[in-house]
Amino acid sequence: MTKHLNKIEKLISEICPKGVEFVELGKVCKPTANINWSSNIEQSFKYIDLSSVDRVTHVVSEVQTIDRKIAPSRAQKIVNKGDVIFGTTRPTLKRFCVINEEYDGQICSTGFCVLRPKKDKVITSFIFHLIGTSTFYDYVEATQKGASYPAISDSDVKKFKIPLPPLAVQEEIVKILNSFTELEAELEAELEAELEARKKQYSYYRDELLNIKEVEYKTLGEIGTLIRGNGLQKKDFAESGIGCIHYGQIYTYYGTFADKTKSFVSPELAKKLKKAQKGDVLIAGVSENIEDVCKPLGWLGGEICISGDMFAFRHNQNTKFITYLLQTTNFHKFKEKYAQGAKVTRVKADKILNFKIPIPSLKEQERIVSILDNFDVLTNNISIGLPAELQARRSQYEYYRSKLLTFNEYVN
Repeated sequence: MTKHLNKIEKLISEICPKGVEFVELGKVCKPTANINWSSNIEQSFKYIDLSSVDRVTHVVSEVQTIDRKIAPSRAQKIVNKGDVIFGTTRPTLKRFCVINEEYDGQICSTGFCVLRPKKDKVITSFIFHLIGTSTFYDYVEATQKGASYPAISDSDVKKFKIPLPPLAVQEEIVKILNSFTELEAELEAELEAELEARKKQYSYYRDELLNIKEVEYKTLGEIGTLIRGNGLQKKDFAESGIGCIHYGQIYTYYGTFADKTKSFVSPELAKKLKKAQKGDVLIAGVSENIEDVCKPLGWLGGEICISGDMFAFRHNQNTKFITYLLQTTNFHKFKEKYAQGAKVTRVKADKILNFKIPIPSLKEQERIVSILDNFDVLTNNISIGLPAELQARRSQYEYYRSKLLTFNEYVN
């Protein structure tokens, strides 16, 4: 990869020795249009919703076929081959992709910003790779609005300034990144398949261990209470102070257990917020999908603040035991039964409290937890085995992408 970097550096020094121009993304993109449904009464279209774009592979899958009669209100934007679409609702989930020939002339959700490159200015894949950089997501984090359902406007996306080297430089960079992406994707696919097999094995043994016979079963409401969080928004985060957890961090940042927080709030604000205590199980109250809603996090640290749209389950059992039970296939089926909502998915507190779990002795709970802890570390710990290798590959790709897409800005 080093030789590729040297090649690009040499090319830049020859073609643009004084640096490159930086321009707003919108300045190198064409206007796009929405569909006029009244003029397309009989026609059907493939519809790309936010959930249609895979966050890892960045390709479109599982689209709906819609017509005027059944089109959701958000089914409005026409996409063409070569467009780059970027999910502006909960943008840090990184739902973005290039539209290929299969979806040329089809429809995407208003939850996407459609970027249609001016081909004499910028290459589609150059924009695609720029949207994957940490520089772009730092901008998104700083610009997005809203707490429980953060979003960034199309106009703000298009205000992001990108480097604009000559097309010849863009082509070389894209060629290198595409090649590196393909190699990385092949290896990731192999590692992902092996990791998925391990996770299935782990899930099977976890379900078996927790499918306990001949013990009393009780509802969560019989062994504890749910404390609903309040008021905390991402804009309230501070560099230091009182530890806090925002509901979205439960499924985007934390694993199964934690004893330290990523974020903090001021002591003044902390006085107004609901608290979680050591031993509580934190539960995400809302998400975009069934998988993430009600995701549990066993809290093993001291007192912290918690946001709205999440709960602290306070109980008299083994915290890890309860957390593992809320990961089982049984609980997932329970969530599917009671989940509600279109844009966001929720499970009401009273329904959560109705979930029945086995209550063996605390000694037996501890024995089961010690077995599951070993499985959990082997399967999920980012510093061990396959997950670490996956993360290393992704970090390597992100490093080289950042190097290839970093330019000195030309100043008159």
